[in-house]
Amino acid sequence: MDNRDYVNRAVEVSTHIGLIFFLVAACFLILRPFLPLITWGIIIGIAVYPGYEKLQRALRGRGVLSSVIITILLLTLLIVPALLLAGTLLGGIQTLAPQLKDGTPIIPPPPPSIEGWPVIGAPLKNAWSLASTNITTALKGFAPQIKAIVAGLLSASAGISLIMLQFALSIVVAGVLLAKAKNAVGGADSVAIRIFGERGPEFERLASATIRSVTIGILGVALIQSLLATLGFVLAGLPAAGLWAIVFLIAAVLQVGTLVLIPAVIYVFAISSLTKAVIFLVWCLVVALMDNVLKPLLLGRGVPVPIAVVFLGAIGGFIALGIIGLFVGAVFLSVGYKLFIAWLGRASVNTQEI
Repeated sequence: MDNRDYVNRAVEVSTHIGLIFFLVAACFLILRPFLPLITWGIIIGIAVYPGYEKLQRALRGRGVLSSVIITILLLTLLIVPALLLAGTLLGGIQTLAPQLKDGTPIIPPPPPSIEGWPVIGAPLKNAWSLASTNITTALKGFAPQIKAIVAGLLSASAGISLIMLQFALSIVVAGVLLAKAKNAVGGADSVAIRIFGERGPEFERLASATIRSVTIGILGVALIQSLLATLGFVLAGLPAAGLWAIVFLIAAVLQVGTLVLIPAVIYVFAISSLTKAVIFLVWCLVVALMDNVLKPLLLGRGVPVPIAVVFLGAIGGFIALGIIGLFVGAVFLSVGYKLFIAWLGRASVNTQEI
């Protein structure tokens, strides 16, 4: 009889566990299309929450109005650069179309001084001259590469459009979460306590501080560099300066923004006076080196873990999971570091007791 009761209880528990797993899997499949929106909404909400609190105090506790204002500001910061990029691309197409139709040179001839440049002077002059005198011949010579690039650009442009729409919807989700900030904070506290026990609030604060640190230390620094680089592009007279700015912003987030400045400097040296080119070179050096000054000051600020842990988590997470990995990787590595330190502390105490 005891054995039969044991078997019955085991079957009942196994059934309950199976139903729970089935329910979790069903919920995951239903919410899977919305997980990126929800994740980004949570990240954006945590990043702007201190500003939301200040605005709420300034508006005498009007939380809904504060969340609406924050949402409109974030959407403006997202939409305005997108419109500027679209305007730059449209203007470039409108300029190139008549030139292609009339057969006029699209690219100006190279200045004679390029041929005297060491190593790259002669090949650069030949390629530039070919493109300037006969753009059709140049395009035919690179037809396979151009076809591959065009296909990649088309897929990338479609992907960028979807990403912009996703970010816009995520900002709306963040605004909704901010409007219900008290309930959201209470839910986060309950989850953290359920997972980590008494240290739940500590790890919750660590995750929030890490997300804000990555936002300011990586994305914020990249945005500052992009604004200054764009100013240099415009003053130097680079064509399609808006497109240069977008490319530099993406490269700066990937920590390779300097690579975008190199062709820009070469172009300015080729078309501008020596004085203007040298000034632009100095400006680009300032923009490139700014990363080494601002990142140690801003990245890891307010986070009780070493800056190397946050940086390695952000970059490693980006390589593994894409742009969302900047935040997820930094949070996971920071929490893992704190747990590892706590484990070492307990091991040290046990050793001393023995």
